[in-house]
Amino acid sequence: MRFVLQVLNEQLKNVHLIFRLAIYDIKGKYQLHYLGWLWQFLNPAVQVALYWFVFGFGIRKGSPVGDTPFLIWLLVGLIPWFFIGPSMTQGSNSIYSRLNLVSKMKFPVSILPSVNLVTNGFNFLVMMIVLIILLIVNNINSGIYLLQLPYYLLCLFTFLFAVSLLFSTISIIIRDFQMIIQSAMRMMFYLLPIVWKMDNLPTIYLNILKLNPVFYLIQGFRNTFLGEGWFFIDIKYTSYFWSLTLLLLFLGSYMHIKFRNKFVDYI
Repeated sequence: MRFVLQVLNEQLKNVHLIFRLAIYDIKGKYQLHYLGWLWQFLNPAVQVALYWFVFGFGIRKGSPVGDTPFLIWLLVGLIPWFFIGPSMTQGSNSIYSRLNLVSKMKFPVSILPSVNLVTNGFNFLVMMIVLIILLIVNNINSGIYLLQLPYYLLCLFTFLFAVSLLFSTISIIIRDFQMIIQSAMRMMFYLLPIVWKMDNLPTIYLNILKLNPVFYLIQGFRNTFLGEGWFFIDIKYTSYFWSLTLLLLFLGSYMHIKFRNKFVDYI
């Protein structure tokens, strides 16, 4: 438990540094591009248009999901994924890619996964605002269910930090792990009900998919924005998600503290 407390304490003590490095990352990423920050929104917009055309117009022939237009239903699942996917792949490489910076500056290495989360979090925040505007324009009222949005944001950031901390440590020790994560994320996108409905899925396959904690997050955002249910209705699944997330946080903190003084030796 002391490993978790140590890592969390390092995040709190370096909050200003985390945000400063994140802002520096965002500025540097698009500095040499003519369109600059617009690329943060153009790339997701192109992907959304492609998925809507293939799955919404091509496969579903424009039919809504219940009373919800398919485009809105799609966005509610895609926007969290646009944050989850890059955060996991980039987070698993966050320490390795900055190891030279760590050797020159004195700050705890554990803040690097947080820097990655904050960097991607800025774009996620803007897309969430756009989503809320689209919900209002389409007269989709989330109602009282919107009160659980802070809960799912807490779930999202806690899970991604735990995974990033663990994966970034393993990626330094075993460099092939980074390639495995990239391949797994590509498969996960199509295995999870992000762009397709799970209504006709047999119960046994649905239960297997629910073992993936990302399923809990995607469905949670849909339940919140589309007013489909509360997080405490399925208390067993909620308990499973938090048990797994806290286990990942413990393992990530333990391995990070144990190996971080030897990170340079693995390069």
